[in-house]
Amino acid sequence: MAFILKLLLTGAAAMLSAYILPGVHIDGFITAIILALVLALLNAIVKPILVILTIPVTIITLGLFLLVINALIILLADSLIAGFDTSGFFTALLFSLVLSIITAVLDMIF
Repeated sequence: MAFILKLLLTGAAAMLSAYILPGVHIDGFITAIILALVLALLNAIVKPILVILTIPVTIITLGLFLLVINALIILLADSLIAGFDTSGFFTALLFSLVLSIITAVLDMIF
């Protein structure tokens, strides 16, 4: 039940983030829920692999390279989901930051 609530909150946060940012488009709430599910899968499978492969760069940049990894995960989700579009790397980076902030606020509320 908690996983379903987390997906719904992340989907709502994605819709709000897409509404705020001009370079991000999500077709509807169902697409946002699919985006939340795909992001959960990518964060569970692909992100740990990328983090391990980029440990030296992450150490040199004091962890800021993790933001780049988050943006790459968003771009990968963009290529996998038909109703989700980002206009570029920096838009994906900003989308990941805004999505994280909104999701954290919604998690605190609920």
